[in-house]
Parts: sequence; C-alpha cells; structure tokens
Amino acid sequence: MSEKTTWEYATIPLLTHNTKAILDSWGVDGWELVTVLPGPGGGDQLVAYLKRPTA
Repeated sequence: MSEKTTWEYATIPLLTHNTKAILDSWGVDGWELVTVLPGPGGGDQLVAYLKRPTA
C-alpha cells in the first residue's frame, strides 16, 4: 500500500525589494513556492503561495 502525501499551505505577502530573502527564509523551513500572484490591494503588492508536506 502506498502512503498518501498530505500538504499544509501558507500565503505570505512579498516585499518586492526583498523577495529573495523572504522566499529563502521560508525555503529553509521546507516550504516550496507554488505561485506568486498580485495582492488584493493591487499596486506592486505580491502574495506568495507555498506548500510543504505534513509530518
């Protein structure tokens, strides 16, 4: 029987001047970037959607 992977998800605001540092910080904790979309406020606000397997 194969084990099914379950996921947990997070959404985080991205500051465009510090995007790499923010994503690197989450990546160290095992989060994988799924996508980046414009934030609900418009402008240059971005929201990152991440996932990682649950323990």
